[in-house]
Amino acid sequence: MKKLSFLYFGILVCLLASCEHKELCYDHSLAAELRVVFDWKYAPDARPASMRLYLFPETGGKSLLYEFGNHTGGKITVPAGRYRALCMNSDTEFILFRNTGRYENFEVYLTNGSFPRAVPRFENTGKQSVRSTPDKLWSDHTEFMEVFVDLKGQTLTLYPKIAVRHYTVKIRNAENLESLASGEIFGSLTGMSGGLILGADRPTEEMSILPFDMKSDGESTVTADFYTFGYPQASETTQNLVVYAVLGDGKKYSFTYDVTSKIHEARDPMNVHIDIDGLPIPKPIDREGGFTPDVDEWGVLEIEITM
Repeated sequence: MKKLSFLYFGILVCLLASCEHKELCYDHSLAAELRVVFDWKYAPDARPASMRLYLFPETGGKSLLYEFGNHTGGKITVPAGRYRALCMNSDTEFILFRNTGRYENFEVYLTNGSFPRAVPRFENTGKQSVRSTPDKLWSDHTEFMEVFVDLKGQTLTLYPKIAVRHYTVKIRNAENLESLASGEIFGSLTGMSGGLILGADRPTEEMSILPFDMKSDGESTVTADFYTFGYPQASETTQNLVVYAVLGDGKKYSFTYDVTSKIHEARDPMNVHIDIDGLPIPKPIDREGGFTPDVDEWGVLEIEITM
């Protein structure tokens, strides 16, 4: 009897350990093998290191999570039933996930961001959080799929496409770029979304400031290239491009452009190009003249632009 009790206890421990490592423990007699295929026809150059799949039962309850250590897919075991499905790459550094239990509220959001140095806040942005710009994110979803317990060869095919918006900035006829301290110039966009409801491809209403790097050619052009989640659709808040420049004499300047129209009226909301003419960086002060500038203050300029 002692041997039988010991054997029973060992089997029970094994079963409990199996449940602990799989996240989900269900009756495999009511489950089926499902082949998951990620077809990259809409993003043929994409090669994420890993993918994540969520299945949301039609009857409600906890969503099912599956991880793939590649970008092509694989075989999983799924309880029989009807689901909505949502996939995305999971190898992101600046994108996190929340509200993952419900398809309608599933959100990707940005990690906290920072500026290279302390900068002045643009007016009326005190409540906007500073967030990182997102990495590349690909996603797809389907509103209905069904897994049958007694059917072999079942396949779920999803077609991930880019989910983040590609933004570029080009400032022509910039002045005195040779005066920058080691090329120190960077920017930010205000009034941008800090999250994205993935299934609906809808930017959230969270207001955020997105800092980003800028590049100077040392002559007359400044550029930037980054991704965003877009802007809050229901808000009337403007989007402002703020350019920060630090000169070799220690003086610091910020230049603000209202780019709301350029963003909202872009031909392709997934590819927004902000083109600006003019960046009036002053010439540095000659230190030999005996005047020492106050390097702690920022010179703030608002510049009107024409469409």
